[in-house]
Amino acid sequence: MLGAAGSGHPGGSLSAADIVTALYFHLMRHDPKDPHWEDRDRFVLSKGHGVPVQYAAMAMSGYFPKEQLATLRKLGSPLQGHPDQRHLAALEASTGSLGQGLSIATGIALAGMLDKKGHWTYVLMSDGEIEEGQTWEAIQFAGFHRLDHLIAIVDYNGFQLDGAVKQISDLDPLADKWKAFHWHVQEIDGHSIPEIVRAIEQAKAAPGKPHVIIARTTKGKGVSFMEGNNYFHGVTPTADETAAALAELDGDPSLSKALVAAGKIKTGAK
Repeated sequence: MLGAAGSGHPGGSLSAADIVTALYFHLMRHDPKDPHWEDRDRFVLSKGHGVPVQYAAMAMSGYFPKEQLATLRKLGSPLQGHPDQRHLAALEASTGSLGQGLSIATGIALAGMLDKKGHWTYVLMSDGEIEEGQTWEAIQFAGFHRLDHLIAIVDYNGFQLDGAVKQISDLDPLADKWKAFHWHVQEIDGHSIPEIVRAIEQAKAAPGKPHVIIARTTKGKGVSFMEGNNYFHGVTPTADETAAALAELDGDPSLSKALVAAGKIKTGAK
């Protein structure tokens, strides 16, 4: 998708792939044939630049034909570069202005509690957006109101647009900060499907508090020359890099190794 579009964010899409897979295919109650089913679980992608992985999961789930993925970021396509509910009604929210998704999810969870609904609201956040003040207002509000059907997942890959999170505004000790606002906190390997599923199940079994799962991930996971390489935050792969990445994801790293050796892959600064 990204190679064809010529623009987008591969690093943060790949770091979230296992989390989104676990949600769409193991954990969330949802019905592609009835996207607005009243009792569905809600999913808000706060890190909107990572939406290619959500589109992939939606297509594989049957929300729209897989062939439509090739229209990413094209004029007239419902698959915009950030989630846009005006173009794709099955999305729960339009996002992309970082730091706002948790507030949206908090409102959805509050409405569910007031209406005495049993659905769960999930929000997938980036680590960098936690620097936003609005995020902490939502954290405080949700903790105070004990929104225990709200589950936040932090894709903690350690990088944001301008560099390493630790060098820009270090978040640690992140778990202690969420705990101070009365959240149930877990820390996991964000690339382990069993750990992701187990953490969600444990969250659902712990009433009385909202939940946050801090998922330690690797930016660009699965593609050797993208892993931990912030060059690919918002730079799409060339035709050679796209072919190498696809081959590597299919289990054949030989093309990647050959292109790196020939100097045809931009490694950038990690």
